[in-house]
Amino acid sequence: MQPDLTSHSSPSILAQKAKIPLAKPVFDEEMKEAAIHALEDERFVLGESVFKFEEEFAQYCGTKFAVSTASGTAALTLSLLALRARGREVLTSPASFIASANSIVHANAVPKFADISLRNYAIDPEEVRTSVNNRTAAIIPVHLYGFPAPMRELCEIASEHDLAIIEDACQAHGGSYDGQRVGSWGEVGCFSFFPSKNMMVAGDGGMLVTNDESTAETVASLRDCGRTRGTKYNHDKIGYTERLNTVQAAVGRVQLRRLDAWNEARRKIAARYDELLSDLNEILTPPREDAVATPVYHMYVLRCQRREELRAWLQHQGIETGVHYTAPIHLQPIYRTLYHYNEGAFPHSEELCRTALSIPIYVGLTPDEISFVSEKIHEFYKR
Repeated sequence: MQPDLTSHSSPSILAQKAKIPLAKPVFDEEMKEAAIHALEDERFVLGESVFKFEEEFAQYCGTKFAVSTASGTAALTLSLLALRARGREVLTSPASFIASANSIVHANAVPKFADISLRNYAIDPEEVRTSVNNRTAAIIPVHLYGFPAPMRELCEIASEHDLAIIEDACQAHGGSYDGQRVGSWGEVGCFSFFPSKNMMVAGDGGMLVTNDESTAETVASLRDCGRTRGTKYNHDKIGYTERLNTVQAAVGRVQLRRLDAWNEARRKIAARYDELLSDLNEILTPPREDAVATPVYHMYVLRCQRREELRAWLQHQGIETGVHYTAPIHLQPIYRTLYHYNEGAFPHSEELCRTALSIPIYVGLTPDEISFVSEKIHEFYKR
């Protein structure tokens, strides 16, 4: 079935005008005003907006505590340090951005991988089960592209082996699994506010959430130079400077209020893509929402044949695409050098990286643009 174009412009005119980006962060007057207010009326470092943002984010995720950080990577690293993973092994997915594993190295732990399931692109519980050993300290499941990992099964494995779970929810703000927000299943959940994410803080930024007060206090100290709570120059830890600045927190508070509506808009865009692309045998659309998993579509990722040719074709049509990611973590040069991984170690992750192509999805993407992207993909495969 050839999808209909709903644009009032002819396809040729739209093609001439179109520059459809992969993502388009929202930054409007309300956010500017919040930033200016923070600059004029608050402390630049650890001002009032930081603590309000933490309180509101914890409430949103359904946890008791939240601690902001300078990045999602910092949130992961400091969580591992707080949970005493140093010197032990941590299992994570090789199909992710490299920071998921880098955080383990930063925490002086040993990164180990378990392959993903191609059904949901998350770490496969059965692969985890066979990879756990007496040196394993924690599991970091990644909610890749905004689709929740199978948290109930992973939590059962963690409980059986007395392991911590640190959720890498850096791409999944607002997603849920079995009615519970991602990030709230494990001992800790970590989020990134990089500008491409479903919500952002106009720069780098991160947050971790937890129900454990001791973990929250330890991370709050670690991110602030190891400072003892309530003191200025007493330090009982070797800490870091990994704070979120006040202006960014002020922007994040506004973005958080919009997040649910933005995620619903993304789900509607994804459903429209699903419908328009369902007749193409050459591509696989992303995993869909079901009775258990509610995704938030940080990316809309196709698995497709002739990916590089399709990508070049879409670029020629004015449609930006992305590849997330060009290689799984274990095949990145530094991981090959340090840990001696080779092709074939994690075949599902390697298959995903060979075939994944992200197409535009963002708040404000119009029905005309969705149809235009779909039409151009159809045109490519009919040539």
